[in-house]
This record gives sequence, C-alpha cells and structure tokens, in this order.
Amino acid sequence: MSHPINVFSEIGKLKTVLLHRPGKELENLMPDYLERLLFDDIPYLEQAQREHDQFAELLVSKGVEVLYLEDLAAEALLNDEIKEKFVDQYLNEANIKSKTAKQKAKELLLALPTNRELIDKSMAGMQKVELPKFELSSLTDMVESDYPFVIDPMPNLYFTRDPFATIGHGVSLNHMYAETRNRETIYGQYIFDFHPRFAGKDLPRVYDRDDSTRIEGGDELVLSKDVLAIGISQRTDAASIEKMAKSIFAENMGFKHILAFNIGEYRKFMHLDTVFTMVDYDKFSIHPEIEGELVVYSISEGKDGLDIIREEDSLENILCKYLNIDKVHLIRCGGGNLTAAAREQWNDGSNTLTIAPGEVIVYDRNTITNKLLEEAGVKLNYLPGSELVRGRGGPRCMSMPIIREDI
Repeated sequence: MSHPINVFSEIGKLKTVLLHRPGKELENLMPDYLERLLFDDIPYLEQAQREHDQFAELLVSKGVEVLYLEDLAAEALLNDEIKEKFVDQYLNEANIKSKTAKQKAKELLLALPTNRELIDKSMAGMQKVELPKFELSSLTDMVESDYPFVIDPMPNLYFTRDPFATIGHGVSLNHMYAETRNRETIYGQYIFDFHPRFAGKDLPRVYDRDDSTRIEGGDELVLSKDVLAIGISQRTDAASIEKMAKSIFAENMGFKHILAFNIGEYRKFMHLDTVFTMVDYDKFSIHPEIEGELVVYSISEGKDGLDIIREEDSLENILCKYLNIDKVHLIRCGGGNLTAAAREQWNDGSNTLTIAPGEVIVYDRNTITNKLLEEAGVKLNYLPGSELVRGRGGPRCMSMPIIREDI
C-alpha cells in the first residue's frame, strides 16, 4: 500500500508539498492588534501573493506536486452535515461572546455559495461591519462593540509548517502556542478526518490538538529514518516532546532517537527551524548565537518508559553520533559575524527548504549566508523576500512536505 504521507528525512527529494497562498486575512491586520496576531509588520498582500506564486511555480518546475491548504479543507467538507459541524466548531473556537453575533456569523458563513468561499472567509476573519445590523440588547454586545472584529483573522496560515507536521507515515496535529494560531489546526483536523486523500488511511496521529501542552511544526525536524530533532522553544514545551516520544515509540514508526534541542524561549528564535535546518546528508545551516548555550537531550525507548540523556558534547559530535556519519559541516548564518547573523536570521537566513539532497530554496536577501551555502557546495534556488518575510518565516516555514523520496 502506498502511504499518503511519507516523510523520513529533511532532505529526500520533495514530491508533494502543502502550501497556503496568503489571502484576505493579511488585509485584516491592524497596527493596534499586531502583537495579538503575532505579526511585527503588515505585508502588502498583492506583492506577498506574487512572491508566494513564484515559490509555488519554482516548486512545480522542480517536479513537486503543490497542494493548497484552502483547497484540501474545502474538499474535506464532503456534505452538509460535515460543513455545519465545521462551522459550529469553528465558531465555538472563535471566542465570540455575543450569542447574537455568533448566530449572524453562522448564517453568513453557511450562505456562502461554495465550500472554498466558506474556507477563505473562515481564514480571513470577520469584521463587525460585515454582519447585518442587530440591536445591541445585551451588556456583552454593548461592551464588545468597540473591537472591530467578530472573528479574528488567521494571518499566520501561510506558514503551513506549524499547525501540523508530517513524521514518517503519520502526523502531529499540534496544540499551538498562541490562541490566535490554535484555531488554525481545525483545518488539519477536518483534512485528516474527512478528505478522501487521507481519511481511513490509518495515519498514526502522534500528537493531537486537544493535548494540553503546546508544540508547533517549526520545532519538528525529521533528520533521518532513525532520528527526529524537536526544539524546546518559545512555542514548544518539554512536556509535549515527552508525550510525542511515547506516542512515536508506541506506534513503532521506526524512529529510534529523538534529540531535544533546548534553544531558549526567545521571539527572535521562535522555532528550531529558524536557527537550524538540514541541507544535505552532512550539512546544516545554523544560527551561531544558539551554539554556545545549546543543550541537547537524547530520548530513546527504555524498558520502563523513556531513557533521557543530557548529551555532554559539541553539536557536531552529537549529530555525527546519531546520524552515523564521520563529519558534519555547520554553515553559520551571517558567517559568524554577530551583526550579520542577527540581521539575516531575523530575515530567515537559516530557514532553508531542502528540495533534494544539497539543493535548497532560500530568500534572496540573505546574501552573506547564501554565499556561504554556495561555497559549501549547496545548490540555491532564490525566492524574492520583501513581503512574505514580514511574517517572520522563510521557505521551510511556508511549506509542509507530504511526500519525500526515501534516502
């Protein structure tokens, strides 16, 4: 049986990938609420879409099948019963305090002529001015009337890496760090439960959105068929890694070790893949600032639970040991210059998407790091990075591999 998900490395030739083309959710960003929505700036939507289309076209030119989150979610609403279930769950999770507004929002969503328009609208959010006028009869309605949205937008959705992550033949449907992003995982829930491509295909679910501790896909890296790396970060708890480890070992997925990288709880680092990505069998891009204080724990299956060891060695030696290779090459973002490294890491210089061993997609703006990657023998495909980068994410963040060739 061919599996609908097959991801046993970070570098195997990419065959199928999931993207989300930025939509009107970016036009619902407002300066006063940027922090609430985890943005530092407001991208210009038309240019962001042009850049994203170039990203998709580049992937297609490399023989990659490109799927879109918005299409799969719409196709997963197979009948009126599932559609209404989705809308009710979506509205319950949207934290709408006014019962009247909630009912009006439901009517508006269900009146949309196609499933795709319903999904697009659910992602974009809903301003109060879009609802038909209703009398502010309750205290809740009156007090809430100043906030412009009935339902917040989901501007982070074009970072498809985070709401769920593919691991082996399975998936972790994540519990996100922030309430504003936690609602994003509802699309993964319906896709994996109902979409014909995935439903009933016995996909191991190694984490679920109902779990109580947080984890995000940007912290989950599949280094080999034996080894996973997961970041303990601003957005992923150590407790989540323990839960996932138990689940992965119980599912007999073939993974023998999980390396937990403690990168600290910093906004500038955010996820492991913003400071560390694999670009070839023995090459990794890395932000030099994490090296000094980086602590790595190895987790394996023991007789009575998990065996957890704090690794007392350099990152190079740890990677050699677990990947069973003689030498690794760490390509340091910004060439080790702290000013250049900080600037280029902020613009996702370390967040490369590997599409085949030794071939990656990068933002064109990170000139120092890109030159070092080229000097290390890595083939680069350039993506313009002026608007997409404003969301603080690079090519890896914006892509969720569904199928990679085994290596």
